[in-house]
Amino acid sequence: MPNAYMGKILRVNLLKGKIEAEDLREDWARMFIGGAGLATRYLYDEVPKGIDALGADNKLIFMTGPLTGTASASAARYSVVAKSPLTGIWGHGNSGGSFGPALKRSGYDGIIVEGVSPQPVYLKIIDGHPELCDDSQLWGRIVPETEDLLQQASERKLTIASIGPGGENQVRYAAIMNNKHRAVGRCGLGAVMGAKRLKAVACSGRSGIELADKETFREVAKKQIELLDESMLKVGFEAFGTNMVSDMVNARGGYPTRNWQHGVFEDIEQVNSEALTDKVFVKGVNCFACPISCGRGTEIREGQWAGSSGEGPEYETANTLGAQCGISDMNAITMANYLCNEYGLDTITAGSTIAFALECYEKGILTKEQTGGLELNFGDSELVVGLIEKIAKRQGIGDLLAEGSKAMSEKLGQGSAHFAMHVKGLELPAYDPRAAKITGLGYVTANRGGDHITAYVQGPTFIDAPFLLVEDSTIEDPFVANPAEARVVVDLENALTMFDCIGACKFMGILLPAEDYVQLISHATGWDFNVADFRTGGERIYNLMRAFCVREGITREADTLPKRLMEDPLPEGPAEGMVIDKDTLEMLKDAYYEMRGWDKKTGKPTAEKLAELGLEDIADDMR
Repeated sequence: MPNAYMGKILRVNLLKGKIEAEDLREDWARMFIGGAGLATRYLYDEVPKGIDALGADNKLIFMTGPLTGTASASAARYSVVAKSPLTGIWGHGNSGGSFGPALKRSGYDGIIVEGVSPQPVYLKIIDGHPELCDDSQLWGRIVPETEDLLQQASERKLTIASIGPGGENQVRYAAIMNNKHRAVGRCGLGAVMGAKRLKAVACSGRSGIELADKETFREVAKKQIELLDESMLKVGFEAFGTNMVSDMVNARGGYPTRNWQHGVFEDIEQVNSEALTDKVFVKGVNCFACPISCGRGTEIREGQWAGSSGEGPEYETANTLGAQCGISDMNAITMANYLCNEYGLDTITAGSTIAFALECYEKGILTKEQTGGLELNFGDSELVVGLIEKIAKRQGIGDLLAEGSKAMSEKLGQGSAHFAMHVKGLELPAYDPRAAKITGLGYVTANRGGDHITAYVQGPTFIDAPFLLVEDSTIEDPFVANPAEARVVVDLENALTMFDCIGACKFMGILLPAEDYVQLISHATGWDFNVADFRTGGERIYNLMRAFCVREGITREADTLPKRLMEDPLPEGPAEGMVIDKDTLEMLKDAYYEMRGWDKKTGKPTAEKLAELGLEDIADDMR
């Protein structure tokens, strides 16, 4: 068994009810590390081009990293990878909490789920012994009920990842939830799990994680945590959570409002971090081994939802279910967030798709006849909260909204694609690139679609938080598109991809340099591993992910933004009058492709680049 790994992958064939443990390929672990990288290598090799993402040929792959479950700061993360039913390309989600460490301590680095079960089941793993169990009592339950019932039936403490009715009903942006409130949120991987009739994975184990140099590893991890304890990042996150950035983004004119028709929300003081703290905050919540309690344990104290409690909302959720829908009621935003967690839905896509529907109704593209008599008006808090259940159960207009904004715009037509706010089918997060041009490049080059945490160039642009993880993350003027700064996007994509592979939280990349993580990886695995290996590893894995997307039909033309961002100027604020026009975006893409070593005409990785990275075996697929 290699150091820092359990050395085993669990393969679960749901059709046959067959479970086998196989040895982790050590050569793949060295090249693709773990987490999203290792899972993507399995996905690329085992899932054929063009398959139905909700069909039997897709595979759902859970994978931990070498640091997952160790004493390294915030080494709680695990990844899930499959072909996405929302985008039709590479799909990836990542979550914290404690499920990743629990899966690893149950004896396995990852799980490959294949086929479709004849009836609903859940997978239980106790001390390395896996079992598929009947799910007749769980199917149809919301996430908290599922976790509670599984725990009540077990003599051992379980850590659980499960789906709610959203996944069961194959909502195309259904999430996989763990620890009740933590989400593998993006790309609809909960729908893949639902299509396979797998309700949950429940883990318990006491296996130790062997490290090559345990004492030195602990010393480095201790110093890492001491540094974090003294940081302003810890102070800010513990006081206000991720929503602390809302005022900064709004002040820069990039806070998406009413489906991105505006970049400044006039009621920001009702939905910012202070409002969240004053109205619903109860306590900070942290992930396994994390010294920073950035999670928000919350409770609604007044009004019609008084007594409801849970975690969140996070920044993205507060915006997508708030300002994007014209909502300034923090209680309603919090309740909509709770329901997304309970039903198992991605809050970003849910809120963005609702906002899109509201504008379609405003413009007469959606009618009362189509909505079942509902008036879809911006600012209607009760409507937004009520739509969450309809989406999860595919009831009425919820059935259309369950498809996401891209599919909705294709069905509705009438020019609605202009303001369907997605890239490659994945709805955009809450930072408007018209107010920070380089973030638009980050959206179009992110492998899973419109996403901010692939590169998180929003850090040095919107919130003045440079990343020490890369050599230079400076963006001189966010309002100016500088092609030389495409290097920042490339470097951040590579580095943060490595975080998705080793099992670390990306917030740590703001404060800790690559040298710190190289030491941790080296002392954990025993590898001769340096900063150059760290950067090359991220580049290799990023190219593999891009190759999966290219194999599914992605070309340069797909690397584009919604027309609203390229043609409709922001009407107010510091970025008033600004767009990120097509010529500007194409200029940034040219620079990016050149830095990547990709073909500028097609956006495909070249054979030379793939060979340089040890990926010669997939070069033919790029032709």
